[in-house]
Amino acid sequence: MSKPKNCITVTKAKALQKNWNDTRAVDIKRAKGAKDVNAVTFNIDQLQEFIDYVKSESAKQRIANPGIRVYFAAYNNAVSDKATVFLNATESDDGNAANNYGIDPLNFGDGLWPPYNY
Repeated sequence: MSKPKNCITVTKAKALQKNWNDTRAVDIKRAKGAKDVNAVTFNIDQLQEFIDYVKSESAKQRIANPGIRVYFAAYNNAVSDKATVFLNATESDDGNAANNYGIDPLNFGDGLWPPYNY
């Protein structure tokens, strides 16, 4: 299999993540008084299952080119107050596409703790 066209170099990824740490993580730590999660890991089989689910449900809705949007989120319960992400189906693969609320989002990846840089 060939490398997907939108892959970036490790150097670029490190620069992007450093920029996030330098411009976002600092403010989060200041606001919360502690570091927060800066990465979330999903099991590859769970991701594939979600992709297949989105494709299948979108096809039933006659959506030809669904997308998946990543939302930043945070828990607020007795177990955790840390950041997380969830994946949400969209009505097309356009960046401005509407959310597809007819398909349940995916959550429950594992937050990297303690956080460390890419």
